[in-house]
Amino acid sequence: MEYLDEEKVRSLLSWEALIPAVESALIRLSSGKMQQPVRSVLRVPEHRTGETRGIFALMPAVDGDLMGVKLVTFYEKNTNQPTHQAVIQLLSAKTGEPLIAMDGRLITEMRTAAVSALATRLFARKDAQVLAILGSGVQARSHLRALRIVRNFREVRVWSRTLDHARRFASEFSVTSVETPEKAVRGADVVVSVAATREPIVLGKWLDEHTLVCAVGAVTPDRRELDDAAMKAAIVVESREAALRESGDLIGSGAPIYGEIGEVLGGERAAPTSRVVFKSLGVAAADLAAAAVVWRASQGRANHYNQSN
Repeated sequence: MEYLDEEKVRSLLSWEALIPAVESALIRLSSGKMQQPVRSVLRVPEHRTGETRGIFALMPAVDGDLMGVKLVTFYEKNTNQPTHQAVIQLLSAKTGEPLIAMDGRLITEMRTAAVSALATRLFARKDAQVLAILGSGVQARSHLRALRIVRNFREVRVWSRTLDHARRFASEFSVTSVETPEKAVRGADVVVSVAATREPIVLGKWLDEHTLVCAVGAVTPDRRELDDAAMKAAIVVESREAALRESGDLIGSGAPIYGEIGEVLGGERAAPTSRVVFKSLGVAAADLAAAAVVWRASQGRANHYNQSN
């Protein structure tokens, strides 16, 4: 069975193909046409101290005649390797036959930013001018690339806990580095929170009435990236079931969910007229859609697997 490494995946996956594929998958997920359980998560203990060394998660989904599973790890203290690593296996839903395996790290990176780009297209002001990015790592880079596809920002501000990292990011992308989250967020039309954090770094008192917040950095029940005031908004998620079990921001604040992004994309629910927080946790539906794009491109043609069921 063929295996595609990260460089091969990179050569086959474009934003132009990925964003509409993820959009279609989110619509099918919200309409019940795609099967996806909440991810299974195991904490990997450090053998001497018993503290958590890393997280190992299983993310399956079935979409028509195609199914897939992502095996993903998160080792926050990695320094010489990526903190997130993954493998995706695609299979036939008709026969169970394994079709292809591929590296999933880049897919995770890009599909996360693609979903935030869809949220920005839906919920950010049409004339949005200022983008704030909290974080300067892999997701900060992919989000800047993806969001620039859907909006023309005249100013981009980046903050990182390590100022030198923010400055390097700013130099690489010709944007502005700032010293505090507040300086990044105040006056921004779109705020992207992609810094790994346990405590809120986006405060509601800094946000304007129509600011869109894409909250991506805190993805476990014990972590927050937004304070309660920031959560006083229309909360949009990828999956209600997943968000109510996995999001520390939702669990801790008790904020109600307005709807799923797939419901808005599919026209089943109107876009909110109030300030929006898009709480992104990552879903297997988006992984499967991205992996299918890669698979089709590797075959050099559209495959025969039906996704309309």
